[in-house]
Parts: sequence; C-alpha cells; structure tokens
Amino acid sequence: MSRYADASRSLRLDPDSQSGGYFRHAVYNHWDPYEDIADDLLAQDRRALMEADFEEDDSDALAQGLALFGAGEEAVTEDLAPLAIALDDIDDQLFLTSQLYEEAKHTAFFDRYWREVLLPVAEERGWDPVKPTDDRYFMDAYVDLFDDVEASMHRLLEDDTPESRVDAYCHYHLVVESVLAQTGYFGLTSAFQEDTSEELILDHAPEVPHLPGLVEGLSYIRSDEGRHVGFGMHKVQQHIAEDGVDPQGVQDVLQAQMTNVADIVTYDDEFINPVPLVEYARDKLTRRIEIITDADAEIPDVGELVALDTADELTAD
Repeated sequence: MSRYADASRSLRLDPDSQSGGYFRHAVYNHWDPYEDIADDLLAQDRRALMEADFEEDDSDALAQGLALFGAGEEAVTEDLAPLAIALDDIDDQLFLTSQLYEEAKHTAFFDRYWREVLLPVAEERGWDPVKPTDDRYFMDAYVDLFDDVEASMHRLLEDDTPESRVDAYCHYHLVVESVLAQTGYFGLTSAFQEDTSEELILDHAPEVPHLPGLVEGLSYIRSDEGRHVGFGMHKVQQHIAEDGVDPQGVQDVLQAQMTNVADIVTYDDEFINPVPLVEYARDKLTRRIEIITDADAEIPDVGELVALDTADELTAD
C-alpha cells in the first residue's frame, strides 16, 4: 500500500479531534504582530514612559520582564521542533504547525516592542541603550528551566515513549506556558493596564504608567497560549489514561520546577509585590495537576485557560 493511502480513515482529518479543534481556533483567531498592534498604541506607550516619573534604574524592571518574555518565546520557538517530528497524528501535526508559527509571532512582538518603544525612550531620555540579550537579565533559575525544557524535547529524538512525551509536555506546555507565562501575563497586565491592581504594586514603587500597546499585545499572545496549554493538558491526560503513564511523574516535574518558576517571577522588588505572583503560580500548578491526573476531568475552554484572576480572587481562594 502506498504511504499516502490509509485504510483506517476515509478523510484526511478528524473534525472531532481535540487537536483539530485547537487548529481551527488558531485559524479563526489569527493576528498579525506587525499590523494588529496599532502604531498609535505603541506611540502612547512611548509617551507614557517618557512622561513617567522614574529614573533609569527604575525602568530596568520593565526591560528585564520583557527581556525574559522575549527570550522565552524565542527559546520555545526553537525547542518545539522535536515534538513536531515525533508526533504521528496529522491533526496533532496540524496543531503543532500553528503553535510553531504563533511562538514565532510572539518573539516578533517582543522584538518590535523593544525596537519601537524601549530603545526610543532610552535614547530620548539620555539613558544607556538597553539590550534584550544582556546577560544581566537572565538569572540562573531561568537558564536552568529552559535548559531542562530543551533537554526534555530533544530526548524525544532518541527515546520517543509515552513517558518521554509526557515529560516534554510537562516541561514545555505546563511549566513554561501554563505556569510561568500565565504568571508573567498576570503580573505585567495587572501592573500596566488602565486600572492597575493595587494589591500587586508595592507602596514604595515609582510611578507605574498605563501601557495600552503592551497590554494589547499580551492579550493576543494569551489567546494563543490558551490553545497551547489546552493541547498539552489534553495530551498528558490522554497518555495517563490510555498508555498507563504514572501521574506521579507529572507531579514530580511540575513541583520540581516550581522553585525555578518562583525565582523567576520574583525578579523585581521595586514595582511588584512578589508574594501574589508566587501564590498565583502555585494556584495554577495545583489546578493543572488536578485536571490532567483525572481522566474524567474536562479540559477548560481556551478563554478559561487564559483568564487572568485578580489578586482579590486569588486571596479569596
């Protein structure tokens, strides 16, 4: 039989598959990092940062946060390729192609923001040019976490088993995208949206300006990440239920990486209170473990997966 023929299916794609649903959602919700974030929004961000009452050292906290995000998006764009090679289901592969494209778009957005907002502001205010690749922005915990993600993905090329796939999904989709990134979105969005979260901003913090361009860009990225997180949670849950993968391994990975996550999200002690961020990350981790280790639990829809709880809601829990 030709490799193009397949007696197990009559059509190429399964419209009822979870992966196929996420792929269609990606197609319907496409956005352009160069066009959909309007120039005037970035101009507002530049003006806000120009007029903000803080010094060069104070601005470095925002720069570091965006450097960490930008490097993370670049890293996961590179690191996802082994999974695309390992997967043998066409619906899964279709979804992975959309995810690779989206991770690349996220990298492009943060690069654009740096070029069109942070660098012009630094130049206009007479500050030293800031580089998103500066080594001082990347703490040991960050390097360790992304080294572990890369290793878990590359392991698929040599030892492609249900256990190694779960390990890769846990490191990439759950730790980085579901816990670390979601916590970062929570912190940045809550700090720089129009109605700043008072619970997150430290009493002694310098002025925190409203940055509508950044907040809008993060909202687009979050919508993509909801699909990515949902896909990873579904695949882990599936491997546990159908392939007998020990759920303890899932808990071990997520809990072991929580220390790195906590060290990363508490990088700033000038603007944002680190306590709610660590609580937020632990809450996300706990919820994810509860769902994926229960074969009967439904994966939340994309909107729910990327909803940003408020600090009040977090405290109430």
